[in-house]
Amino acid sequence: MTDSTMTTRYYEGVGRRKEATARVRLYPGGDGRMIINNKPAEEYLCRLGDLDIALAPLRLVGQERAYTITVQAKGGGITGQRDAIKLGIARALVKIDPNLRPVLRRAGYLRRDPRAKERKKPGLKRARKAPTYTKR
Repeated sequence: MTDSTMTTRYYEGVGRRKEATARVRLYPGGDGRMIINNKPAEEYLCRLGDLDIALAPLRLVGQERAYTITVQAKGGGITGQRDAIKLGIARALVKIDPNLRPVLRRAGYLRRDPRAKERKKPGLKRARKAPTYTKR
């Protein structure tokens, strides 16, 4: 990334999902590149479809190539980080243009997914899995 890109104004959005947090910065006038934790996005989100899901808010508003994106993602796994990045991008887009809020909201991109791992219960193997029943 060039020095001129780093000194220009950027719009930041923070996204969270499960245990993952992503700080997303959109630099206007970019070329559509995305860097996640100092790696190209294609290398970091290598599973099929992950990159498409993360960039869905940009695709919805038709600005896929309008920004250079840098992301600092930490915690959780790849799926949690991917969804945190998606929320961060949507929040940054709303900071750029508040008129996009209804469109992004209707598509569900501005809502944090509240699902998280359920706690383990005593006497069970996991949150709900019971030990195998044996008659004798």
